[in-house]
Amino acid sequence: MIGEAVRDHVAASFHAVDWVKNLADADAASGPVEYGLILLDLQLPDGSGVDFLRRLRARDIRTPVIILTARDQISDRIEGLNAGADDYLVKPFNLGELEARIMAVARRYEASPHPVLRIDGIEIDRPQHKISVDGVSVILTSREWAVLDLLTARPGAIVSKDRIEEALYAFGSEIESNTVEVYVSRLRKKIGKERIRTARGIGYTLGSQ
Repeated sequence: MIGEAVRDHVAASFHAVDWVKNLADADAASGPVEYGLILLDLQLPDGSGVDFLRRLRARDIRTPVIILTARDQISDRIEGLNAGADDYLVKPFNLGELEARIMAVARRYEASPHPVLRIDGIEIDRPQHKISVDGVSVILTSREWAVLDLLTARPGAIVSKDRIEEALYAFGSEIESNTVEVYVSRLRKKIGKERIRTARGIGYTLGSQ
């Protein structure tokens, strides 16, 4: 029940979500897909979430991890953080607080302490999911937000088409061959065509020439 609530809340906050319920599936998912964040329970049916976290870090996978658990002892927190977790939240927790912690961890990884980003005439308030372009408010769909999130994480860096596909869809979703192009085109219409450049055959980058 908690897993469903977390999944639905995170998805409603404009993130693509994959939910796996045991270590075997978590190990399988952590290889082929580059995730932006992992929410990790410690008490899983086939083992300990801490062991999974240690394996991730041993493989030099630096994906940020927030532990969500009923274990509230200081020793448990120390063990989780020492294993490589970025934050530790004890059940029961407020879903609004979870979203705030997700944003805080994301800002640390982007080396940006500010929740509001200003890039090339675009102002993005991520916690409030608000955006303005040259001072004019713009409304984005959840998938347009997903594309923009990737492009603004490292302004000027090329984001591959495959990475954008991963952000748009969870496992098992139907993906059309031109899906990325469709959503990039829609985003260009809203924030300005010149602001998103195409690296032909590779991906896209944010920033006017």
